[in-house]
Amino acid sequence: QVQLVESGGGLVQAGGSLRLSCAASVSIFSLNTMGWYRQAPGKQRDLVAIITTGGITNYADSVKGRFTISRDNAKNTVYLQMNTLKPEDTAVYYCRVSSLDLNTAYWGQGTQVTVSS
Repeated sequence: QVQLVESGGGLVQAGGSLRLSCAASVSIFSLNTMGWYRQAPGKQRDLVAIITTGGITNYADSVKGRFTISRDNAKNTVYLQMNTLKPEDTAVYYCRVSSLDLNTAYWGQGTQVTVSS
């Protein structure tokens, strides 16, 4: 079982920045794709950004150029740097990782991000 601990959410004004962290309880080398999703009230959970074991990244169109996903193998942690935040970025952000064989997905508990206008 993989445990994921997220941190870094909070309240920020529009145009500000936040960095989310997601620390895994196992070596990052035993995991496959890692990513961030978000869910706003009354909406479905959507992909924000993912990063593969090879470091290839992919972003939702709405965050391209503003958000950056990265991973620190030594710390077993994936990050989401969020710049130029907008009120529409307000959501609960979830970390998700896949097992090496991609058969199992693990989710973090979620961290609230609120962007005020």
